[in-house]
Amino acid sequence: MAEIIQRDGTWTFDGDTVRIVPGGKAHPVRLALGEIAVPVRAVAGISFEPDRKGGRLRLRLRGGACPVLRAADGRLKDGADPYALTVEKDRTGVAEYFVDEVRNALLIEQVPDGPVDRFLLPGPSLPVSGGGGDGTASFDGETVRLTWNWKAEESKTAGGPATLPLSRIAAVRWLPSIGLENGYLRFEPVEGPVSAPPKYDMYALDLWGMSKKEYTAVLVAAAVLTRLPRAGAALDAPAPAPAPAEAAEPAALPAGDHDVLLRRLRELGELHRAGVLTDDEFSTAKQAVLRSM
Repeated sequence: MAEIIQRDGTWTFDGDTVRIVPGGKAHPVRLALGEIAVPVRAVAGISFEPDRKGGRLRLRLRGGACPVLRAADGRLKDGADPYALTVEKDRTGVAEYFVDEVRNALLIEQVPDGPVDRFLLPGPSLPVSGGGGDGTASFDGETVRLTWNWKAEESKTAGGPATLPLSRIAAVRWLPSIGLENGYLRFEPVEGPVSAPPKYDMYALDLWGMSKKEYTAVLVAAAVLTRLPRAGAALDAPAPAPAPAEAAEPAALPAGDHDVLLRRLRELGELHRAGVLTDDEFSTAKQAVLRSM
């Protein structure tokens, strides 16, 4: 058995499975995933990347084998990547031995390095939750639930938490915040994609990149992907172009002003017609505004 123990985590290999356990101070995505057992048939390759402080051990999986990597689509940072391990300088020899052992097993088993047509890893355990920005997403295997916080737009909070059964989900997309651009976790209903920006979409989280925990939204996306029919096709479909901000964002006016409430009613009507709000959500939000008037 090959084993390497580091503060960043522990990897072991018994000839059939690479077992990965994150360290206690690992990235929230890795901690939420917990222990991962990667069968040899899911491995495309392994490498050790040395640097002046030690290096990084990196396991490369076959395309489509892991739902988390499928949902992330290459956008995970190294710290969040469950298949990368930071190696200290005095353990580089152990890392190189680990690489040799896994490579020998791949040669003996004649494992191809090409993509697979189904997930070979189970994905996040259920129930799973994650996100940040303007709310939190959770999934129990049957229903996605989006709960809003105080930073969400009134058009979301007025309607209360949004729920979407798996049977109504056509696709799920995750994009982290990059630079000054917000990210999102978006669930597209079978009725068709929503053109409103994520901050106004009842079935999307608006991710701002304010903390590492926002990355945990990718785990919700991965868990949903494992249960969607033709998940690969759903993720590969082109994302709809976002609507111009000026068409969706209301002007900021003093709270409590009568004109503001009238404007809110018009916004809710537009979101309802665009399919962002269901009939029940629109009715609930509208009554909340009318009570304020």
